[in-house]
Amino acid sequence: MASFSHQMAFFFRCPRNKNVQEPNKQKLHCVRIKGTKSFSPSGLDFLSQEHGIGITSVDHTENVQVFEQQIRQNIPTKKQLVDPYRQGMIIEEWAGYRQTVVIRSYEVGPDKTATIESILSLLQETALNHVWMSGLLSDGFGATHGMMRNNLIWVVSRMQLQVDHYPIWGEVMEIDTWVGASGKNGMRRDWLLRSQATDLVFARATSTWVMMNQQTRRLSKMPDEVRAEISPWFLDKHAIQEESPEKIEKLDNNARYVHSDLKPKRSDLDMNHHVNNVKYVGWMLETIPDEFLEENQLSGMVLEYRRECGSSDVVQSLCDPQQEGLLETGIPKCDHISVNGHKLSAEILEGNGFVGCKNQGPFSYTHLLQVKGESKNEEIVRGKTTWKKKLISIPFPT
Repeated sequence: MASFSHQMAFFFRCPRNKNVQEPNKQKLHCVRIKGTKSFSPSGLDFLSQEHGIGITSVDHTENVQVFEQQIRQNIPTKKQLVDPYRQGMIIEEWAGYRQTVVIRSYEVGPDKTATIESILSLLQETALNHVWMSGLLSDGFGATHGMMRNNLIWVVSRMQLQVDHYPIWGEVMEIDTWVGASGKNGMRRDWLLRSQATDLVFARATSTWVMMNQQTRRLSKMPDEVRAEISPWFLDKHAIQEESPEKIEKLDNNARYVHSDLKPKRSDLDMNHHVNNVKYVGWMLETIPDEFLEENQLSGMVLEYRRECGSSDVVQSLCDPQQEGLLETGIPKCDHISVNGHKLSAEILEGNGFVGCKNQGPFSYTHLLQVKGESKNEEIVRGKTTWKKKLISIPFPT
């Protein structure tokens, strides 16, 4: 039977004048939360006992603020099967997670399709909501209770994304995500992104995560208590089969395209106080020439993360095309004809299918983000992107 989480409001009356007491009524001592009169200590004790919220002391303002945050976030302490607020549910052996999302206006680009950054952000959000539904989420960025006790956080070490089609503005999508084991001390997380209307898979992704000590910023082994928390959620299935991952070569100063002096903004930082990995992709794509991006769309990406990027780092983005003569002789173009507002290749309309455009791609670039140092540069992430010609169409299964 599905269980629903819900919010409850509790009201505690605070006397307006502390010199006036109503007869036969107990005086309630008010505490302040961020300068506002709020719950009384006795009320906090009541909520802690009745609803299982771990409040050990209410003598300090900090503890009261923590309590207020718990009430506002409403983080489940037990496994949930359905989340009506996020349109999510637990699926597949009670371990996978599915969330329904609508592509918003601010998630699309000039062509009215979702940007690659928006897709990555949706994958990240569904991953966090999966942990939320599990009842294991503490107050960290996807960290479990055992991880918080050991001062550990998750960091991604590798990610691969394949995109066959891009969602359009207003399209309803379903995102499935699940986790599995990755070696002794890592965790794998996979995703499938499909259209709710057609059930066609638009994109798939896989990633590898390891733990890092939040204070020392060094990688850590997985404690037994954390393994006991997350291992019941592991599924033996893969969104992308990778038998032998391809190693990405490191670029040097001879790279064809270089964008220097990139500086993180405050809005680029996540709750772990380092630059969110989605921002890295934006920096990588900024280095590719505009004329190439206008005619092509990203179809695949592999990222290998080397170190985190802080707010004070100055970043350099390098990229190099892997196909010789790609931009020296000009970008190959398909002649397009507009049909009902959508561009279709003339070769497709003539009955040649996708053969004509297929010979013009896919193309690939090698990328490197690095922190510029006085003595040496330090790698942040290596990347490889694969591209294909833009064909704007709405895919439907035949």
